[in-house]
Amino acid sequence: MKKVDVSKRIWEIDFLRGLSIILVVGYHLLYDLGAYVGIERFLGWSTDLTTVAWVVAQHFFAGLFIVLSGTSSTLSRSNTRRGFRLLVVAIAVTAVTDVFDPASAIWFGILQLLAVSILIFGALFERAKAITCAVWGVFFLALAPVVHLLKKSMTIDFDWLLPLGIHSPGYSSFDYFPLIPWFGVFLIGAALGRSVYAPRQSLLPLRLPQTFVNAAGRHSLLIYILHQPVILAVLYVLGYMK
Repeated sequence: MKKVDVSKRIWEIDFLRGLSIILVVGYHLLYDLGAYVGIERFLGWSTDLTTVAWVVAQHFFAGLFIVLSGTSSTLSRSNTRRGFRLLVVAIAVTAVTDVFDPASAIWFGILQLLAVSILIFGALFERAKAITCAVWGVFFLALAPVVHLLKKSMTIDFDWLLPLGIHSPGYSSFDYFPLIPWFGVFLIGAALGRSVYAPRQSLLPLRLPQTFVNAAGRHSLLIYILHQPVILAVLYVLGYMK
């Protein structure tokens, strides 16, 4: 296996990606403790993730992860290969969750969003300038209230437009990130990559030491895939599962 030269990586992107994946793991740990163990608080944090504060927090670190993915796509040598590999993983996640708990199956979660976004970017925005990415990003963000009004004004009894954010009133998912508006967030990240990271180097004047957070950022996909099964397995072994 080829060894990664961390000295050539952009320090702050790895760090912020690592920070966001650590926050995701913590968020899911709280969810598991509340949903499967029945604990109301853990280390001072509420396991009720339906509050406004937690919803805002979830969207913040998920949005940060998506922005960084957009930025990283401008630094990648092959977005098509990356996108298809991630799509295979995303489909596997959907299949596994549908088998174990059909009611909570993930049909268009963050992995599916990122896979499709990377493929669209590779096909349509590979050579696009920063301003083009930014304008299209704002366009997708602006479509969000249009989709919201559409769902309120029309009777939608199907879910086959889930990727676009259009679904029946009864649909709900713990992990749902449609292209509208989240592809817009991805493109905003791509605009940053095409502008401030055009030289393909860190914005920090000094080379900072690598940290655990940076390491987590370099392996964020693996952590995302494995963290839930690991948490649930540990809770089961400890006898905490209901």
